[in-house]
Amino acid sequence: MRQLAGNRDTIAAIATPPGRGGVGIVRVSGPGARELGQRLFESSSPGFAGLRPRLLHHGWARDAAGRRLDEVLAVLMPGPGSYTGEDVLELQGHGGPAVLRAVLAAALACGARMAEPGEFTYRAFRNGRMDLTQAEAVAELVAAPTAAGAALARARLAGDLGRSVAALRARLEELRARLCVAVDFPDDEVECLAPEEFAAGVRAVRGELAALVRGFERGRVWREGALCVLAGRVNAGKSSLMNALLGRERAIVTDVPGTTRDWIEEALDLDGLPVRLVDTAGLRETGDAAERAGLERGRELAARADVVLLVVDRTLPLAGEDRVLARDLGPGRALAVLNKADLPREPQGPGTDAAAWFAREGFAALDVSARTGQGLAALCDALRARILDGEGGAGPGELVPNMRQARALAAAQDALEALEADIGAALPYDLLGVGLETACTHLAEITGEITPSEVLDSVFGAFCIGK
Repeated sequence: MRQLAGNRDTIAAIATPPGRGGVGIVRVSGPGARELGQRLFESSSPGFAGLRPRLLHHGWARDAAGRRLDEVLAVLMPGPGSYTGEDVLELQGHGGPAVLRAVLAAALACGARMAEPGEFTYRAFRNGRMDLTQAEAVAELVAAPTAAGAALARARLAGDLGRSVAALRARLEELRARLCVAVDFPDDEVECLAPEEFAAGVRAVRGELAALVRGFERGRVWREGALCVLAGRVNAGKSSLMNALLGRERAIVTDVPGTTRDWIEEALDLDGLPVRLVDTAGLRETGDAAERAGLERGRELAARADVVLLVVDRTLPLAGEDRVLARDLGPGRALAVLNKADLPREPQGPGTDAAAWFAREGFAALDVSARTGQGLAALCDALRARILDGEGGAGPGELVPNMRQARALAAAQDALEALEADIGAALPYDLLGVGLETACTHLAEITGEITPSEVLDSVFGAFCIGK
């Protein structure tokens, strides 16, 4: 991001999403925002004496020739108490694309330049209004697919993760200071840092770093959505079940076996939990190359799914393919869905009753009718609980790092683990300080106190232009 090297010019952009809407906002930030507002804005008040800070003024946006472009509300937010830490002007008008482009063009004609992606938030970061974890949380809050995912981003936007990381770094810096005293004044009994105390301090911080790293995996389902695969034999009702869970006809349903040859993925919201619901080709022997490819792809998806819904036709004796698949998956990864609960059952021979077999094998099994909706609510509850069971998912508001932050936390954790081994090996204290410094550097990268420019480019380049 070429322009993010520290320019102090004035930037402008449309801050609302593309398309038509009731309200659209053009945002301006920089040292020329106040003067630009005086040139762009024409008040409807006869006694208007200039833009008063943090007060909405009614009037019109106009171009350099004085032509009115749109009826707007104008607000000036002086720095350093604004979002960016600079003077910020917002013109809030109608949300038509042509109108917004005209107002933006007028701002650019008055001396502003077009903002780059994430530049408003970058300036907030650069001006000390937020640390890098908060800046990243802004983009993640905007992109959050559910309310629960937004809650995870809000916890970091509030600065909770940054403060936790800073506190851990401060504890390591204290150990560094005491280590320096031990090196410079080895005979000072008061300040001397005993190896046992040193190792205990490092171990405690490493444990807290490990807990934060685990939070990354626990938060994965909220960021990416849990992968739930529907598997089973042909005509068991997988496509019907998918349609029933989605509440609409997404998958083609016929009486002809093998209708689904490829996999179909749709998003499902389970009470705030995003789920990637995938319908796969039904299990059977086939000479069709396309269907065989679909079966193989279905097996691959099932192998990496968070939960597999193993759909069986409860009206028929349990087939051998279902038993093999169930045993391959195991009770911890699969829920047995005994579909067609609204239909009468054929006589079941010894060992072929689906409910009895799954119970003996330790599987949770639920009677469901995709046609009538019977048991669907219980299935959704069981699916959500299975995804979030134990370490499966973080609770909303928990401190959950993103991938970049988790990698830096893991690197700091590795540095401390190596340092513990060096302490145990009785290495000289002047050599042990390197490990502490490495860990502190990785933690500083998380909050942005020490961050390479390419990392900043990557972080802020993912933002939309108006943010």
